[in-house]
Amino acid sequence: MNDLPKRDQWGDLLPERKLGATGESVTMLGTGGAHVGRAETDAEAHAIVETAISGGVRFFDTAHSYQSGRSEERYGRFLTPKYRDGIFLMTKTTAKDAKTARENLETSLRRMKTDCLDLWQAHSLKDPDDVDARIENGVVDVFEQAKMEGKARYIGFTGHKSPYAHARMLERTDVFDAAQLPINCADPSFESFVLIVLPELVRRKMGVLAMKSLSNGGFFGGDKQFCHGPHPLLVPERVSIEEAVSYTWSHPVSVLITGADNADQLQEKIEIARRFRPLAVSDMQTLVDRVSDRAGNIVEFYKREVAT
Repeated sequence: MNDLPKRDQWGDLLPERKLGATGESVTMLGTGGAHVGRAETDAEAHAIVETAISGGVRFFDTAHSYQSGRSEERYGRFLTPKYRDGIFLMTKTTAKDAKTARENLETSLRRMKTDCLDLWQAHSLKDPDDVDARIENGVVDVFEQAKMEGKARYIGFTGHKSPYAHARMLERTDVFDAAQLPINCADPSFESFVLIVLPELVRRKMGVLAMKSLSNGGFFGGDKQFCHGPHPLLVPERVSIEEAVSYTWSHPVSVLITGADNADQLQEKIEIARRFRPLAVSDMQTLVDRVSDRAGNIVEFYKREVAT
């Protein structure tokens, strides 16, 4: 067996995984575009992009809404002019109606200086009613049209507030190629995407895009997006960063999208990816048990609006 890493003109790639039934392979680690947009300076954003490329990351996430377009614009300056042919590029829209979805698509393509997305996703589904409204307002129709027109090779949807939003989209449609969802060791103990959504995605052979492996800062005591905070720490008191991301990768996910505040944080995840070995089921359950009493609104604050 040849264990040498796959290479392209920019170096060795991280290990790849299948993106569902699309026939595509993507690197097991992806770069989160919100953090590229949040970087204080262009130089810091550029450094994150270059660290990703040099470290073998070829999957790049962003969204139309991130930093009012700054994330996509930075990709259009620092990523696509040099690397477009070698990367998998994804963006998302929170549009609630067909007209806005189409406008967002055209704007995203222009900002990122590309004529086609590798993946375009309906972003941040809140609950079943939100799903129903987007379908009734023609948003899913626009996604299908974009795929037929060649402006998006694949289409998907995302959300982190409620697994029942994902479940409703899966009940009502069968047109999507991928879905993005939180997968971390706190999730199975409260309103679980891992238990409610993941098995159906696997059954349908859809690409699984994992996010929030550290609960968007919740493992560091955070109680709002991107921030550490006042709550008791899960990292390092109960789990290590490596254990947490290894838990996520040990599920049937195509890619783990990581939000790195700087190039050093991204490099840390790259090194963990290189030495990753799947956890045994018993070891995964041990991690779940360690944090179960903190699951839900204490750690997974992004589920707060739909918690019961």
